[in-house]
Amino acid sequence: MSSAKEKKAAYIEKFVATFEKNTRVLVVQCDNIGSNHMQKIRKQLRGRATILMGKNTLMRKAIRMSAERNPKWLALLPAIIGNIGLVFTEGDLSAIRDVLTESRVPAAAKAGIVAPQSVVVPKGQTNLEPTKTSFLQALNIASKINKGMIEIVNDVNLIKAGDKVGPSEAQLLQMLDIRPFTYGLTVQSVYDNGAVYAPAVLDLKDSDILARFASGIANVAALSLATGQASLAAFPHAVLNGYKNLLCIAVATDYTFKQAQKLKDLLSNPEALKAAAAAASAAAAPAAAAAPAAASAPAKKEEKKEEKPESDDMGFDLFG
Repeated sequence: MSSAKEKKAAYIEKFVATFEKNTRVLVVQCDNIGSNHMQKIRKQLRGRATILMGKNTLMRKAIRMSAERNPKWLALLPAIIGNIGLVFTEGDLSAIRDVLTESRVPAAAKAGIVAPQSVVVPKGQTNLEPTKTSFLQALNIASKINKGMIEIVNDVNLIKAGDKVGPSEAQLLQMLDIRPFTYGLTVQSVYDNGAVYAPAVLDLKDSDILARFASGIANVAALSLATGQASLAAFPHAVLNGYKNLLCIAVATDYTFKQAQKLKDLLSNPEALKAAAAAASAAAAPAAAAAPAAASAPAKKEEKKEEKPESDDMGFDLFG
């Protein structure tokens, strides 16, 4: 039989070899996971990920011993706290997380455990015989006899999240055949090639990232315009502002240029301006008539709301 020292050395060697083959790690909480349940999870992840359990001290030791060769691993140290395991993979982290979520199994509320969530016993008919009425009364649960069985009158907030499950509560849930909790590997942190972040990031979609990126660019552009500092984000707005200023000068003076001449011609000929406006209204009329009356009003309001920022996008009036 190998000694404890040899077992630790073998574990550290296996840990380092597994980590060097994978740049992504899911740190998972392993509370209340049985060996049979863990074996099923391993089978589901076979060929896609490797689950490595062990003492936190050995995991930290393996990382520190390899810090000179793999300094990025040190970012994982703060996440190795509590009853955790590591899921190593090179695949899609979201897909692996989904497999872990789907592998959760319902479990009974055992006396002495900390409730991961609140438990509510719903009102209605139960399968309890009238002899159990005194038991419910001891728990301050209002009940009555209906058709030879106990009926719970109101919903009962039996256990709050974070509280310890008492023997009476556990026994009641067992009698009602209620298994309120689910147990499985819960993702606590995500390590991706040196970066550690919360698992909520895995739920972000491409559209969410693009929206935040666009918001950041808009903030940079606004700051640049307000302070007069040039930036790539503010360049299109600066060009548009310059064009508006030149257009205002052209309208107010005899100066003209190609892009301003059409507007000056319209302003100098009111009849032509009216004709252009009438033509635009006539072109829009068939489309408006085809739309339902109920839908056209909100659409017009939305159109007006969208037109306003387009005309004063840079905070300047066209003629002022």
